[in-house]
Amino acid sequence: MDLGGARAQRARSTRAVVVGAALLAALVLTGCASGPVAAAPASHRPTPHRSATPRPPRPTPTVTPTLTPVPTVPPAPPFVAFDKNARSVDDPASPWVVVNKPRALNPISFVPQDLTYPDVAYVNRQPMRQETAAALVAMFQAGKAEAGLEFSVQSAYRSFESQTRVYDDDVAHNGQAYADTDTARPGHSEHQTGLAVDISALPAKCSLDACFGETPHGRWLAANAWRFGFILRYPADKVAVTGFTYEPWHFRYVGTPLATQLHATGVTTLEEFFNVPGGTSYLG
Repeated sequence: MDLGGARAQRARSTRAVVVGAALLAALVLTGCASGPVAAAPASHRPTPHRSATPRPPRPTPTVTPTLTPVPTVPPAPPFVAFDKNARSVDDPASPWVVVNKPRALNPISFVPQDLTYPDVAYVNRQPMRQETAAALVAMFQAGKAEAGLEFSVQSAYRSFESQTRVYDDDVAHNGQAYADTDTARPGHSEHQTGLAVDISALPAKCSLDACFGETPHGRWLAANAWRFGFILRYPADKVAVTGFTYEPWHFRYVGTPLATQLHATGVTTLEEFFNVPGGTSYLG
């Protein structure tokens, strides 16, 4: 038996084991060993390498709000007060003239200069002022078109002389006290201005009578005359103001601006609107 060779063989084997163990330990330390390796405790794990340059922030998306358009409202027109002094209440040629028992025409024998006969039906063919005539034609046409109503002129302009005859006739039949309630004295009559029209129905019904106010014709006129510049001059509830009894057939032309203002304010007499004298008594 060769004892020396056996010893040499054991020595080589021991060195190989020692070298292998050392190599394995080195591989474990460098992280290159193959096979499963136990993980280090969390407290001993190396901190991952981070770049020194910070990442730029992510851009925030831009959201454009949807705006609902606001409708444009036109400014309100400036308030303009009605000018009561725009026309004269004393000039007999003015459409705003106020003539009544204490307020006579001046001159008392005034005669309008633009009298005309409009193309309408008449009971008594009497003229009227041109502006009054144009408005009357428009009103009669509207009554026909809107309500199927037909009208006629009962009376219109009366001169100082003709008004004298009308008044004297009333006095002769009914006495002066009664005549002064429903017939104006000469120089105090709206008919002398050429701006007043007495209107009748066609066919005639309640002509020159209080019941005319209850007919379709009278109701339509009372509700619509202002649109054409006329007012019902002697209302039933204003006898003490106007000085005359209720005459639902008597319409006075004052022009559309004033008639509209009276309608809008609810004032029914010229005396109250212009704050001028009225009443049931003559001055002389």
